[in-house]
Amino acid sequence: MDFSNTLTCSHYNNTQRILLVGEGDFSFSLCLAKAFGSATNITATSLDTREELEQNYKDAKNNVEELERHGCTVIHGVNVHSMGKDHRVLRSVVYDRVIFNFPHAGFHFGREFDSYTILQHQRVVKGFFLSARELVDASGEIHVTHKIAYPFTNWNIKTLGEEEGLYCVREINFETCQYPGYSNKRGSGSDWDVSFPVGLSSTFMFRKHM
Repeated sequence: MDFSNTLTCSHYNNTQRILLVGEGDFSFSLCLAKAFGSATNITATSLDTREELEQNYKDAKNNVEELERHGCTVIHGVNVHSMGKDHRVLRSVVYDRVIFNFPHAGFHFGREFDSYTILQHQRVVKGFFLSARELVDASGEIHVTHKIAYPFTNWNIKTLGEEEGLYCVREINFETCQYPGYSNKRGSGSDWDVSFPVGLSSTFMFRKHM
């Protein structure tokens, strides 16, 4: 699709084919859609079904409806480990950017610094990397935004990417103020719809080895 003007939001723009995965209430997707105006190049997905989404997040229904009015594709019930086999996601094109903000395995494994808990989080990220590799070409990028203070440094995001045939081309500081209207969500436990402190966080940008 041709665009007469390039519209940007942080390091994303309306000429890119963007896939967002693991969205909470879809406020990050909606932030990009609003910045881009006509946002038909955005595909936004969640782990939840539409019914679960509307039960868990008070703003989700309105956010999804607004995304659809902007021309975005919204897909529910997507497993980040099998996206490459999901015909709703794969379709006939590759993406320029595949984005997963603050991946998390949930709060039922133990304390965040426990080795077993970290291992479960790492399994989520590794499975995402393996699946996302199928959705980009040599020029496409896979982005993971993640906290970089202890104990989250022990997830070793860069190493996980390398183990799945990726290399980190950039690491950029992440600030929620870069994305007006974005409200990060816990997405699990008793405070499902509550935001958490982002603190020190980075967006890790990967490409795949060819």
